[in-house]
Amino acid sequence: MEEIITATNNFDSTHIMQNCAFHNKETIFDMDDYIVDLNYDMYKGYLDDRPIIVKKFMYSSLEEDKARSYAIRDIVIATQMSNHNNVLKLLGCCLEFPIPALVHEYAANGVLNDKGGFGADEEFLPWKIRLRIAKQLANALTYLHTALLRPVIHRDIRPSSIFLDHNFVPKLSNFSVSITIPPHQSYASDDTDIMSLYCVPEYLESCSVTEKSDVYSFGMLLLIFLTGKSAKAISWKIRPLIYSYVREHVLNEQMITKIMDPNIFSEEGGDGQAQQVKAFLALALTCLRWKGEERPDMIDVAKELMRIDKSI
Repeated sequence: MEEIITATNNFDSTHIMQNCAFHNKETIFDMDDYIVDLNYDMYKGYLDDRPIIVKKFMYSSLEEDKARSYAIRDIVIATQMSNHNNVLKLLGCCLEFPIPALVHEYAANGVLNDKGGFGADEEFLPWKIRLRIAKQLANALTYLHTALLRPVIHRDIRPSSIFLDHNFVPKLSNFSVSITIPPHQSYASDDTDIMSLYCVPEYLESCSVTEKSDVYSFGMLLLIFLTGKSAKAISWKIRPLIYSYVREHVLNEQMITKIMDPNIFSEEGGDGQAQQVKAFLALALTCLRWKGEERPDMIDVAKELMRIDKSI
């Protein structure tokens, strides 16, 4: 504990790289008065002259034991996933704090912002890097769903869960609200009192989650890459396009132009890049289908992103 306090200068606010919150699921849709139950800060620090990221949990209305269970869940799953190149590697943890603190590898380019860019100045990423990040994250989620003893649903796929290293390689983090599908079942029932703002339709109806819940959230992340806007900003503007595509499987060219990030169009990518963007959008809309059974599996999403990447 003393080493971590020293490393972060006693958790000085100037060391904060990221703050993230989870909300009480009973009040999350009352956006004027929702309750933050659990949040965490990610601090940059130095341990033995090595840059690290320290994750410190805080809580409000949750009992301390319950908040501690989220941190332990994060440790357990991050440990299993740390061998994947696109997961923020867990170096260790400290159990001397009331809620365990996690120590992760450092990511030089910080966390994705809510518009799919990076850095304090919200710099936007070139299209090729956006596509590569999406492809690598899809591989990490496929691993999470298929490579462990039982499928694990991340449940918090959003920009704030994704760090970028010095080469803009994405690093998935935050497994504190992840959930494992029990043996001989195709879904898991929610066992938490909290959730993020990236809510999937089936959760609203039955509080059940499957691998397709992550696919839906990933589809929203793809839209953020395409539009350069936050999920809150695009959610209503893009719904007509989603419904039209689900009904007719045809993309409205005029609406595509209207919603796309102009930074992408300003690049000299030619017709090949334009076709990539269109295929990327079609995949995002497929991931966002209202019924979970109509969405692709994450492995198929990963394959399609690889095909799009290789199409030029």
